[in-house]
Amino acid sequence: MSDSFDVIVIGSGPGGYVCAIRAAQLGMKVACVEKRDTLGGTCLNVGCIPSKALLQSSENYAETLHAWKDHGIMVEGVTLDLARMQARKGEVVGANVKGVEFLFKKNKVTWLKGAGRIVAAGKVEVAGIEYGAKHIVIATGSESMPLPGVTVDETRIVTSTGALELATVPGHLVVIGGGVIGLELGSVWRRLGAQVTVVEFLDRLIPGNDGEIAKQFERVLSRQGMKFKLGAKVTGAVASDTGVVVTVETLKTGKVEDIQADVVLLAIGRRAFTEGLGLAEAGVATDERGRVKTDPHFATNVPGIYAIGDVIAGPMLAHKAEDEGVALAERLAGQAGHVNYAVIPGVVYTAPEVASVGKTEEELKAAGIEYAVGKFPFTANGRARAMGATDGFVKLLADKATDRLLGAHILGPDAGTLIAEIALAMEFGASAEDVARTCHAHPSLNEAVKEAALAVAGRALHI
Repeated sequence: MSDSFDVIVIGSGPGGYVCAIRAAQLGMKVACVEKRDTLGGTCLNVGCIPSKALLQSSENYAETLHAWKDHGIMVEGVTLDLARMQARKGEVVGANVKGVEFLFKKNKVTWLKGAGRIVAAGKVEVAGIEYGAKHIVIATGSESMPLPGVTVDETRIVTSTGALELATVPGHLVVIGGGVIGLELGSVWRRLGAQVTVVEFLDRLIPGNDGEIAKQFERVLSRQGMKFKLGAKVTGAVASDTGVVVTVETLKTGKVEDIQADVVLLAIGRRAFTEGLGLAEAGVATDERGRVKTDPHFATNVPGIYAIGDVIAGPMLAHKAEDEGVALAERLAGQAGHVNYAVIPGVVYTAPEVASVGKTEEELKAAGIEYAVGKFPFTANGRARAMGATDGFVKLLADKATDRLLGAHILGPDAGTLIAEIALAMEFGASAEDVARTCHAHPSLNEAVKEAALAVAGRALHI
């Protein structure tokens, strides 16, 4: 055996690298296994960070073409340099992954380069070398979900990874899946000039989000030029040198049609990635969806082996993985690490953004909980008017008897930032009145949150 550690983390995505850093901060000898040439996992390399770079660049481009004239800024001869846009994305990714490498050095975390395999409890093999560990943490993340009849080549038929690397703007992009990834990347290429058609199996977008928000979100994206085929399934996709023929069946009628696309983006979800880990050989139990089974403290059925992030049950979100990484590291150090799964926000980084935390109306109705609703539109918010960003609204849900906040759902400008106020309020058990009586700066987008809180009691001031 080459060396021994207190903790070996397999995977350097947000969950893995944060777990490794926190464990090192708490005085443990830590190693992190990563087979990529760079740290950061899917999120930093081919997920969250590069997609947000392209989202920002494409939004800037669209605003230059369409919105700046409303502000009295006249720009002529605007052209797209996609190669430079892609290069900037690479620079953003590079800075982030180098940042993680710096943090590893700063906190004395050893990077074990290569694919990791669990030999047994207390033993991990990396690149043919066996290492000892008191604790092993599985943080291998997730991969794109496949679809029968749709063969990914990352050129004509792509996952999110290929969709981030397109060298030209496709004439027609067909997106399979109306969830977060499909809509974000569909938005990028729509703004840059592609015709975009989204095919979704369900009769609505962003499943799991508040239904009222989803309906309004669909209207907004439709006005931006995106087309939707809801309640439809893709039964096949045939690629050629000239494009892809996508076969779509409408569920209600059984009607089948072929759609000609230049590029197809497969984005029907993600699944836990455990290939080559040796879980079965080590006796680590998995569930029916291939996720690693854990107890409430991230422990698997094998003593000394733990798992966090996308590879276990729960929302596949980088910040959820990070919080789990911190909580587990603190528990391994004898502290009381904890994650409040009832208050994990989710964001769709389109323009406008969609953000949510807590329960939806549909969930509250199903649970038989009586609740009050407070809503406030951005059309009545002074700052949103000044920005020219009035699409959407804030919606708060509170317990009818106690006024305690149960959920928040926002469609609008900077919704991903605005939701943090309600996440914090819910973490501390605040009521709608607590938010309503907190002084908010004027003029700010946050005032829409305050007004929605006032609206829970029927006393909004500006509408």
